[in-house]
Amino acid sequence: MTKFETEEKIVAMLKTVYDPEIPVNIYDLGLIYKIDVADDGKVSIDMTLTAPNCPAAEFIMEDVRQKIESIEGVASATISLVFEPEWDKDMMSEEAKLELGFL
Repeated sequence: MTKFETEEKIVAMLKTVYDPEIPVNIYDLGLIYKIDVADDGKVSIDMTLTAPNCPAAEFIMEDVRQKIESIEGVASATISLVFEPEWDKDMMSEEAKLELGFL
């Protein structure tokens, strides 16, 4: 599998992860800042949260790690929580804005 195909599978998997308080997946919310797939199958993801004090942070990050590591060709996943740049609603996809009533 190519890096591109692996990245596509990662994005598809990220679209199955939800913040328990928001009915939109974390990818469409714009919470994923970087996906890096190394040649050896190690994946590094930088993500943020809608708020720094999100009570579901540990749950969401572990859900992401487990789901990414379940993808064929992924050897391991490292999830880094970052807060720069700060998240805002403009980072959401059009579908997410529509779902949440921002359009």
